[in-house]
Amino acid sequence: MCWFARVTADKPSSSTDKLTEDHWERELERWLEPFLREFGYPSQRKWAPVYLRGLLAPGDRKSIEPMAARICPGETQQLHHFVSTSTWDTSGHERVLLEKADALVGGRGAHLIVDDTALVKKGRHSVGVAQQYCGQLGKNANCQALVSVTLARDEIPVPVALRLYLPEEWAQDPERRRRVRVPEDVTFQAKWREEVERVVRSGVEFDDVLADAGYGSCAEFRRGLSDLGLKWAVGVQSNFCVYAKSVHVQIPTSQSHMGRPRTRGEPSAMPMKAKDVFAALERKAFRTIVWRSGTKGPLQASFAAVRVRPADGPSVLGRRHGPGEEAWLVCEKRTSGEKKYYLSNYPPKTDLDTLAAVIKARWACEQAHQQMKEELGLDHFEGRSWAGLHHHALLTMMAFAFLQHLRQLENKAPAQRPAA
Repeated sequence: MCWFARVTADKPSSSTDKLTEDHWERELERWLEPFLREFGYPSQRKWAPVYLRGLLAPGDRKSIEPMAARICPGETQQLHHFVSTSTWDTSGHERVLLEKADALVGGRGAHLIVDDTALVKKGRHSVGVAQQYCGQLGKNANCQALVSVTLARDEIPVPVALRLYLPEEWAQDPERRRRVRVPEDVTFQAKWREEVERVVRSGVEFDDVLADAGYGSCAEFRRGLSDLGLKWAVGVQSNFCVYAKSVHVQIPTSQSHMGRPRTRGEPSAMPMKAKDVFAALERKAFRTIVWRSGTKGPLQASFAAVRVRPADGPSVLGRRHGPGEEAWLVCEKRTSGEKKYYLSNYPPKTDLDTLAAVIKARWACEQAHQQMKEELGLDHFEGRSWAGLHHHALLTMMAFAFLQHLRQLENKAPAQRPAA
């Protein structure tokens, strides 16, 4: 059952009830107006609200045929054509979605979260399907992987981008690309930078970028964010290597055995793995921090942080990477005994409570992924084409943003956007 159906089922029926079916229908019509203006044809403006109502309405399966049977019997082909076959550019709708998200959760205290979400598939003909890591199952599986960008504030997420990651076996196979109509400019590369830059150019306000270790362990990802002038806090693996903050690099004065001057420097100390850095610290370096209240009580863990220089700088002697820019290395020690590690370019004077709160804000994107799959059918799409998948993903994000809009209307005192 979808969110509004659960809410309205729990409320008494009255003319003043904000969330009656009549109200949300009228509110959806008003809320959709700027999106509908981006469609080029009247038929598209007709079927977009129909498809969204199918995603929002009760029903266990949100693929085209079951939705059509519930909301527009006998019109399956028209609904299929709108999503899977009709060619409409999503860029204008994505711009409107960013404006809606900025109004809902943008501003001071907002985070931009980059992550992946997988759509499990049985066949091999849907665009981008391959054996790859699936976070939902915790192992490699036959699935599509979507690069996700979510804007969140005060634990309220609004996804603003879902872009298919095209595996190499697909990117280099012209026949497979042709069958599912993959655009010529799509290559074997993640779209994270393009999507983050699009958000930055749009003027959406947020404090930082968050990501898990799948992105955070990549020096190119971190440098890309820094080049855009963004603060970031990302996960890293336990074997991530760092140098002490005080390390320096010297160019040896002696020549090599071939008589050429050395050009690679030599660090004054060897790098250490993240787990070894914190193993060497005293227990009192860790402090218990509560970052939010959960349904079962306060969520807390022990944290410690030290200033380091990641081993991602220019090459040094020994074919290693030298020290990069100074950053925070953070260790989270959970009550289960599990340890997680993070890296952040937040300023040196940032307190531990702030670092912990920022790091733990990343969970909001996982909440959004789960709700879009369980309530709105993100992973129910059965078409095979590139355009069809991205049309469905965009409409699912629009439906999710509308639900967040309704949640604000439901609140007696909706959260106000904080001053910049």
